[in-house]
Amino acid sequence: MSADTKTKPHVEFSHETGPLLRRLVGEFLRPHMGKMALAFLAMGLVAASTAANAWLMQPLMDKVFVERDQNLLLMIPIGIIILAVVKGFAGYGQSVWMTTVGQRIVADIQLKLFARLMRADIAFFHANPTGTLITRFTNDAGMLRACATTVLAGLGKEAVTAVFLVALMFYQDWLLAIIAFVAFPVALRPMQRIGKRMRRVSANTQVETGQFITILNQTFQGARYVKAYGMEDYEQGRVARIIESLYRLVEKAQRARSISSPLMESLGGIAIALVILYGGHQVLVGGRTPGAFFSFITALLLAYQPLKTLANLNANLQEGLAAAQRLFTVLDIEPAIRDSADAKPLAINRGAVHFDKVQFSYGEGIAALKDVTIDVPAGKTVALVGASGAGKSTIMNLIPRFYDIDAGAVTIDGQDVRNLTLASLRGAIGLVSQEVSLFDDTVRGNIAYGRFGASDAEIEAAAKAAAAHDFICALPQGYDTFVGEQGVKLSGGQRQRLSIARAMLKNAPILLLDEATSALDTESERQVQTALKTLMEGRTTLVIAHRLSTVQEADIIYVIDDGRIVEQGTHAELIRRDGTYARLHALQFVGDERRVPADDEARVQA
Repeated sequence: MSADTKTKPHVEFSHETGPLLRRLVGEFLRPHMGKMALAFLAMGLVAASTAANAWLMQPLMDKVFVERDQNLLLMIPIGIIILAVVKGFAGYGQSVWMTTVGQRIVADIQLKLFARLMRADIAFFHANPTGTLITRFTNDAGMLRACATTVLAGLGKEAVTAVFLVALMFYQDWLLAIIAFVAFPVALRPMQRIGKRMRRVSANTQVETGQFITILNQTFQGARYVKAYGMEDYEQGRVARIIESLYRLVEKAQRARSISSPLMESLGGIAIALVILYGGHQVLVGGRTPGAFFSFITALLLAYQPLKTLANLNANLQEGLAAAQRLFTVLDIEPAIRDSADAKPLAINRGAVHFDKVQFSYGEGIAALKDVTIDVPAGKTVALVGASGAGKSTIMNLIPRFYDIDAGAVTIDGQDVRNLTLASLRGAIGLVSQEVSLFDDTVRGNIAYGRFGASDAEIEAAAKAAAAHDFICALPQGYDTFVGEQGVKLSGGQRQRLSIARAMLKNAPILLLDEATSALDTESERQVQTALKTLMEGRTTLVIAHRLSTVQEADIIYVIDDGRIVEQGTHAELIRRDGTYARLHALQFVGDERRVPADDEARVQA
C-alpha cells in the first residue's frame, strides 16, 4: 500500500440538514416504518380528537346556551368523554411506538459505531483520544436519543394536531384564519438563525466534552504521578478551564433555545388580538354567531400550543443533527488496513518471517524504516536491539499489519502479508507486550481472551505453563477473581504472566515479545523469563528488549539505528566486533564481572 493511500484524508459527510435527515431516515428509520405507520395513525386520532373538541364548542354555544336544546346538552358531554378516551389511548400508543423507534435508532447507530471502531486501524486510535471516542457513545448518542424521542414524538403529534386545528379554522372562516396566521411567517427567519446557532454551539460542546473526558481519564489513571510531582493545582487549573468553557457553551445553548419562547408568545398575542378585533366586530354586526366565533377562538388557542412546541423542537432537532453529523463522521471511516479483493488464508508451513528491503513512514514525511532486511528463521529466536525510536516496535507492528509498508515486502513462509486475510494472519501471531492489557473481568475470562471457547482444563493448563497457576489459586476466588481495570488488583509480574498464559492458550506459531520484562523487578522478571522460555519453545519468536541480558541467548540479534540495520549476529559475534552492540552492552554492564559464555565463545571460534 502506498503512503498516499495510507494517509488519505477522510471526507466528512455533509453537515446540511437535508442530507443528514435523509440519511437518518434512509439508513435507520426505514426498517421501522411499520411502527411509524401505527404511530402516525395514533397521532391522527389524537389530532382529530383535539380538533373535534374545538368544533363542539360551536353547537355548545349556539344550540345549548342560545337555543336551549336539551338533547344536545346530554349528547355533547357524552361525545367529549368518548373523544377524551380515544385521545388518551391513541396518545399512549403514539408515545410508546415513537419512543421505541427513537431508542431503536440510537441503539442501531451505537452498534454500528462500535462495529466500525473495532475494524478501524491502530493509527486511528493513536490519532483520536479515548475520551473523544467515548463521547460518541455517551454524549452524542444520548443527544441523538433525546432528539429522536422528543422530536419524532413531538414533531409527529404536534404537527398533525396543528394541521387538523388549522384546517378546522380555515373551514370555519378562511379570512379569519389568514388574519390569525399573518404574523407567524415573520418568525421563520429568526427560527432558522436560532437553529444554525444551536447546531454550532452543540457541536462545540461535544468537542469540549470529549476533551474533558480525556483529561479526566488521564488524570485519574495517572493519580500516582500527579501526587508524586505535586501537580494537583496544575491539573485542577486544566479541569477548571475546560469546565468554564463548557459552562459558557451550555449557557449560549440555553439562551438560543429559550429565545423561541418569547418570540412565539409575542406572535401568539398579536394573532389572538387580531382575531378578537376582527371576529368580535363580526359578531357585533351579526356577521357570525357567538358559537362560531368561540369555536374558532378555541381552535386557535389549541393550535397555539403545538405551534409553540414545534418552534421549541427546532432547537432539539439541531442538537440531534449536530450529534448525528459527528456520529456519521466516525461511521464513514474506512480502514486503510483491510483484506484485499483476492486475499487468501495464511498457510503456515514452518512460520519463517522475512523482511525484504522494507521502507515505511508514519505519514509525516520522515522515514521510520529504510531498506530493512531481516530473517526470522522458523522456530528460532531473533532479537531487535537499539536506542528508543530506532524503529524496533515499528518492525514488529508490520508483521500483523497494524500498519502497511511503503515499499519492499514482509512475508511469512514466502506469503506476502498484504495478500493474506487479516483474520488468518493475526490468528497465527501471539503478542506479549510490556503494556499488558487486562480487562475488568475474571482471571479465567482474561486468559480465555487468547482463544474464545477454550475449556477450563485448557485455561488452567495455559496458566500452569505460564507459571501463573499457583498465584491464581491463592487469589480470593481463584480463577473467578475479578482483576480490576487493567489488572490493578494484581502485581506487575502477575499481570505479565496472565498475558503469557493468554498467548499460551492461543498457541500461535509466531510469537512477538515487545519489552515483555522491562518493567518488572528482578524476582518477577525471573519468573516471567521462565514462563517465556516455555512459551518460546518451538515457535518463531521476535523479541524486543532494552535489557541486553534478556537477548544474549537469541539465535540472531539485529541492531537497529535510525531505521536501518547496522549490525547482525549472535551475542558473542557482536561483542567481538566491538561495534554499536558492544557499546550498548558496555554501557549496561559497566563494572560487571560477566563474560561471554563459553558456549558462545566456542561457537564464534567454530
